[in-house]
Amino acid sequence: MSFCYSGVNMKNRIAGALYGQALGDAMGMPSELWSKKYIEEFFGGLITEMLDGPAENEVATNYIKGQFTDDTGQALVLLDSLASTNYIPNTKDVAQRLLEWSERENAFQNNILGPTTKLALTDFREGKNPSKVTNSALSNGSAMRIGPIGAMFYPEQKEKLVDYVYDLSCATHSSDIAIAGAAMIAVGVASAIVNDDFEKVVDDILAIEPIGYAKGAETFSPRLNERVKIGIEIARKYKEQDSIFLQKIYDIVGTGVQIIESVPAAISVAYYARNPNHSAFLCANMGGDTDTIGAMATAICGAFTGVSVIHSHYIEMLHKQNNINFNTYIDILIKGREKLK
Repeated sequence: MSFCYSGVNMKNRIAGALYGQALGDAMGMPSELWSKKYIEEFFGGLITEMLDGPAENEVATNYIKGQFTDDTGQALVLLDSLASTNYIPNTKDVAQRLLEWSERENAFQNNILGPTTKLALTDFREGKNPSKVTNSALSNGSAMRIGPIGAMFYPEQKEKLVDYVYDLSCATHSSDIAIAGAAMIAVGVASAIVNDDFEKVVDDILAIEPIGYAKGAETFSPRLNERVKIGIEIARKYKEQDSIFLQKIYDIVGTGVQIIESVPAAISVAYYARNPNHSAFLCANMGGDTDTIGAMATAICGAFTGVSVIHSHYIEMLHKQNNINFNTYIDILIKGREKLK
């Protein structure tokens, strides 16, 4: 029996989505954009805890143990924007806030922006129309930051959620696959909050994909649903066999920065792990875009179990190393959920 509509458990699950996003991001940060084999060689085995960004990893070197990266940083930018616009997405406000965040974080200089976001924000800063960039987006900037937004919606609100995702994403990503991929992560969180059966979560994820594709500008790419189905089958076949599962996802589904790889990989890990601690561990060791896949997968898992399942020392480290008040953002999500229902 599901009891997840009760107020206390609802807040637990909403908080789980936000903390899960940050946890997966921070755990995956040290190994970001390294190969699966090199991660194990460099760290002398598997990553099992939060670590400082290695000096040898140019995209992680400026981060310390427990810090989240641009994935969660930009997710909070979206929430700040919504709180200031009474939950009505404002593309210009999102773009301005993303640009201001990037400048505060020295994101351009430190090479921590994704390729599409960097180009789109450069156009915005220079007063140019970024639509040529955003309409052809194939990288995962829209999906990496969207997970917590799903906590404000019910899975039945698919059309409304896709519209919302589009309005929040199109400052940097407006292609069909960018909107579909982001919508799949968002509805994964929305569904995980209210379901105790993960098969229903997958059903909702697959159901929203064509709605997302119809919203964005047409590109060419394999279909996300087909890649997700492959990943889910791998997860079922290699249940409780972490090493083989990760290798198969790495080899077949892919773990790169493209939406067609990272979003199906994240959904596959969430399906396999169903626990935010396990999800963060798996993503940190899978190679490729580890922090982004970790953020997406672990947001879904955190929404499924609630924040109470996340190890307390992870929570403490996230509080210590990141200069934000998580409760402020949880309240923004709860208020948004009430307003948008």
